[in-house]
Amino acid sequence: MTASPKVTLRSGTIDDVDTIHAALLKLGTQIGAHQEITSTAGDLRRYGFGDKPAFSTLIAEIGGDFAGLCLHFPIFSTWMGRPGVYIQDLYVEDRFRGRKIGERLLRRVARDCRRDGGAYLRLSVDTDNDGAKAFYERLGIAWSSYEQTQKIVGDAFFAFADAAQDGDAE
Repeated sequence: MTASPKVTLRSGTIDDVDTIHAALLKLGTQIGAHQEITSTAGDLRRYGFGDKPAFSTLIAEIGGDFAGLCLHFPIFSTWMGRPGVYIQDLYVEDRFRGRKIGERLLRRVARDCRRDGGAYLRLSVDTDNDGAKAFYERLGIAWSSYEQTQKIVGDAFFAFADAAQDGDAE
Protein backbone atom coordinates (compact mmCIF):
# COMPACT_ATOMS: atom_id res chain seq x y z
CA MET A 1 0.00 0.00 0.00
CA THR A 2 1.41 3.38 -0.98
CA ALA A 3 1.28 6.29 1.43
CA SER A 4 -0.86 9.17 0.25
CA PRO A 5 1.05 12.33 -0.62
CA LYS A 6 1.76 14.73 2.22
CA VAL A 7 -0.28 17.91 2.71
CA THR A 8 1.97 20.96 2.48
CA LEU A 9 0.93 24.37 3.81
CA ARG A 10 2.59 27.55 2.61
CA SER A 11 1.91 31.26 2.41
CA GLY A 12 0.25 32.43 -0.77
CA THR A 13 2.30 34.59 -3.12
CA ILE A 14 1.48 36.95 -5.94
CA ASP A 15 2.09 34.04 -8.31
CA ASP A 16 -0.93 32.29 -6.71
CA VAL A 17 -3.42 35.07 -7.45
CA ASP A 18 -5.13 33.36 -10.39
CA THR A 19 -5.48 30.12 -8.39
CA ILE A 20 -6.81 32.03 -5.35
CA HIS A 21 -9.38 33.86 -7.46
CA ALA A 22 -10.47 30.67 -9.20
CA ALA A 23 -10.95 29.00 -5.79
CA LEU A 24 -13.08 31.92 -4.58
CA LEU A 25 -15.25 31.65 -7.69
CA LYS A 26 -15.69 27.91 -7.04
CA LEU A 27 -16.57 28.63 -3.41
CA GLY A 28 -19.18 31.16 -4.52
CA THR A 29 -20.68 28.62 -6.90
CA GLN A 30 -20.75 25.91 -4.23
CA ILE A 31 -22.77 28.07 -1.85
CA GLY A 32 -25.03 29.45 -4.57
CA ALA A 33 -23.65 32.98 -4.41
CA HIS A 34 -21.44 33.13 -7.51
CA GLN A 35 -23.29 36.24 -8.72
CA GLU A 36 -22.12 38.12 -5.63
CA ILE A 37 -18.44 37.74 -6.44
CA THR A 38 -17.34 40.84 -8.30
CA SER A 39 -13.65 40.70 -7.40
CA THR A 40 -11.04 40.10 -10.06
CA ALA A 41 -7.61 38.54 -9.91
CA GLY A 42 -6.32 42.10 -10.34
CA ASP A 43 -8.17 43.20 -7.19
CA LEU A 44 -6.55 40.39 -5.22
CA ARG A 45 -3.14 41.21 -6.66
CA ARG A 46 -3.53 44.90 -5.80
CA TYR A 47 -4.97 44.58 -2.30
CA GLY A 48 -3.32 41.39 -1.14
CA PHE A 49 0.18 41.73 -2.46
CA GLY A 50 0.91 45.45 -2.71
CA ASP A 51 2.62 47.85 -0.32
CA LYS A 52 -0.04 47.44 2.37
CA PRO A 53 -1.59 43.95 2.08
CA ALA A 54 -5.21 43.80 3.25
CA PHE A 55 -5.15 40.02 3.65
CA SER A 56 -2.94 36.94 3.72
CA THR A 57 -3.50 33.49 2.30
CA LEU A 58 -2.42 30.08 3.41
CA ILE A 59 -2.33 27.54 0.58
CA ALA A 60 -2.63 23.77 0.98
CA GLU A 61 -1.05 21.50 -1.63
CA ILE A 62 -0.96 17.75 -2.02
CA GLY A 63 1.69 16.32 -4.28
CA GLY A 64 2.21 19.80 -5.73
CA ASP A 65 -1.50 20.21 -6.61
CA PHE A 66 -3.59 23.03 -5.15
CA ALA A 67 -5.86 21.52 -2.49
CA GLY A 68 -7.30 24.52 -0.66
CA LEU A 69 -6.81 27.91 0.89
CA CYS A 70 -7.56 30.05 3.90
CA LEU A 71 -7.78 33.80 3.26
CA HIS A 72 -7.48 35.81 6.49
CA PHE A 73 -6.49 39.10 8.05
CA PRO A 74 -5.66 40.48 11.50
CA ILE A 75 -8.35 41.98 13.74
CA PHE A 76 -8.36 43.43 17.24
CA SER A 77 -10.74 43.12 20.18
CA THR A 78 -10.94 46.24 22.30
CA TRP A 79 -12.89 44.26 24.91
CA MET A 80 -10.18 41.61 25.26
CA GLY A 81 -7.33 44.00 24.51
CA ARG A 82 -5.85 41.37 22.21
CA PRO A 83 -5.34 40.78 18.51
CA GLY A 84 -7.05 37.98 16.66
CA VAL A 85 -7.59 36.70 13.15
CA TYR A 86 -10.60 36.90 10.87
CA ILE A 87 -11.12 34.07 8.41
CA GLN A 88 -12.71 35.54 5.30
CA ASP A 89 -12.67 32.45 3.09
CA LEU A 90 -11.90 28.79 3.62
CA TYR A 91 -11.96 26.56 0.55
CA VAL A 92 -11.00 22.95 -0.11
CA GLU A 93 -11.07 21.37 -3.57
CA ASP A 94 -13.77 18.68 -3.84
CA ARG A 95 -11.31 15.91 -4.68
CA PHE A 96 -9.35 16.58 -1.48
CA ARG A 97 -12.27 16.79 0.94
CA GLY A 98 -12.30 14.41 3.87
CA ARG A 99 -8.54 14.74 4.41
CA LYS A 100 -8.79 17.38 7.16
CA ILE A 101 -7.31 20.07 4.92
CA GLY A 102 -9.76 22.74 6.11
CA GLU A 103 -8.98 21.88 9.71
CA ARG A 104 -5.23 21.98 9.04
CA LEU A 105 -5.53 25.38 7.39
CA LEU A 106 -7.57 26.81 10.29
CA ARG A 107 -5.27 25.35 12.94
CA ARG A 108 -2.14 26.77 11.24
CA VAL A 109 -3.70 30.24 10.94
CA ALA A 110 -4.76 30.04 14.61
CA ARG A 111 -1.29 28.89 15.65
CA ASP A 112 0.36 31.75 13.73
CA CYS A 113 -2.08 34.22 15.29
CA ARG A 114 -1.33 32.89 18.78
CA ARG A 115 2.41 33.09 18.13
CA ASP A 116 1.92 36.80 17.39
CA GLY A 117 -0.02 37.41 20.62
CA GLY A 118 -3.49 36.68 19.27
CA ALA A 119 -6.21 35.26 21.45
CA TYR A 120 -9.15 34.53 19.15
CA LEU A 121 -10.40 33.56 15.71
CA ARG A 122 -13.57 34.93 14.15
CA LEU A 123 -15.42 34.04 10.95
CA SER A 124 -18.86 34.25 9.40
CA VAL A 125 -20.81 31.38 7.90
CA ASP A 126 -23.47 31.72 5.22
CA THR A 127 -26.81 31.12 6.91
CA ASP A 128 -27.77 28.31 4.50
CA ASN A 129 -24.44 26.48 4.67
CA ASP A 130 -25.34 23.76 7.17
CA GLY A 131 -22.29 21.66 6.26
CA ALA A 132 -19.92 24.50 7.13
CA LYS A 133 -21.78 25.23 10.36
CA ALA A 134 -21.45 21.58 11.44
CA PHE A 135 -17.76 21.55 10.44
CA TYR A 136 -16.96 24.64 12.53
CA GLU A 137 -19.01 23.40 15.50
CA ARG A 138 -17.12 20.07 15.38
CA LEU A 139 -13.87 22.04 15.68
CA GLY A 140 -15.18 24.06 18.63
CA ILE A 141 -15.74 27.25 16.61
CA ALA A 142 -19.15 28.07 17.98
CA TRP A 143 -21.99 30.26 16.78
CA SER A 144 -22.16 33.51 18.73
CA SER A 145 -25.69 34.02 20.01
CA TYR A 146 -25.02 37.61 21.08
CA GLU A 147 -23.70 39.02 17.81
CA GLN A 148 -25.16 39.68 14.39
CA THR A 149 -23.27 40.77 11.30
CA GLN A 150 -24.39 44.05 9.74
CA LYS A 151 -23.11 45.39 6.43
CA ILE A 152 -23.45 48.17 3.91
CA VAL A 153 -22.00 47.76 0.41
CA GLY A 154 -21.83 49.27 -3.04
CA ASP A 155 -23.64 52.51 -3.80
CA ALA A 156 -25.19 52.62 -0.34
CA PHE A 157 -21.70 52.43 1.19
CA PHE A 158 -20.32 55.14 -1.09
CA ALA A 159 -23.25 57.45 -0.30
CA PHE A 160 -22.83 56.79 3.41
CA ALA A 161 -19.06 57.42 3.31
CA ASP A 162 -19.42 60.55 1.19
CA ALA A 163 -22.25 62.19 3.15
CA ALA A 164 -21.22 65.44 4.79
CA GLN A 165 -21.52 65.59 8.58
CA ASP A 166 -22.17 68.63 10.74
CA GLY A 167 -18.82 70.27 11.26
CA ASP A 168 -17.19 68.61 8.23
CA ALA A 169 -15.37 70.94 5.90
CA GLU A 170 -17.19 71.09 2.58
